[in-house]
Amino acid sequence: MYKKVFKRVIDLIVAFVALLILAPLIGLVTLLLYSQNKGKPFFFQERPGQFKKPFYIIKFKTMTDEKDAEGNLLPDNLRITKFGGWVRKLSIDELPQLINVLKGEMSVIGPRPEREVFIKELEQVIPFYRCRHLIKPGITGLAQVSFGYGSSVSDAVHKHRYDVFYLKHRSLWMDIKILFRTVKTVILGQGL
Repeated sequence: MYKKVFKRVIDLIVAFVALLILAPLIGLVTLLLYSQNKGKPFFFQERPGQFKKPFYIIKFKTMTDEKDAEGNLLPDNLRITKFGGWVRKLSIDELPQLINVLKGEMSVIGPRPEREVFIKELEQVIPFYRCRHLIKPGITGLAQVSFGYGSSVSDAVHKHRYDVFYLKHRSLWMDIKILFRTVKTVILGQGL
């Protein structure tokens, strides 16, 4: 019953309350990024959601659109703004995804939505990688609070184990524990 009905109700309550409480912070960050990023405080990127249905994830834009002489975007580490780095370190860049939760595209807790280009690579080496799409992607998840940030294939293998465990055993109690561990991680500035 929790997985089918109550999880959605709790997602709506958590997202609405979080947006209400964090509105001043979200407004301030939006204004600062608006001035730094030529009127573009948000970043939209297509990601596969539940059952691989595409949606546009919303994040705060923490990087410039600077390009090299050939018109290619500069590497991420050269484009991130000073303020953007701070926003990322505190995971504030993820807050606009609360809108994705309200729209029903994401859940507060679930496997993080990955870009399709990386999914195609990872499913070649990680069996059943797409099974993570049986549920809605989340702003945070068991993999994020248990393993942290990692971008290698080896990291993805470890994270996938946590995602599969969550898929099989998700419950209200597990979601509450993940939510509290997420808050602790953000407060300690460890990023997700």
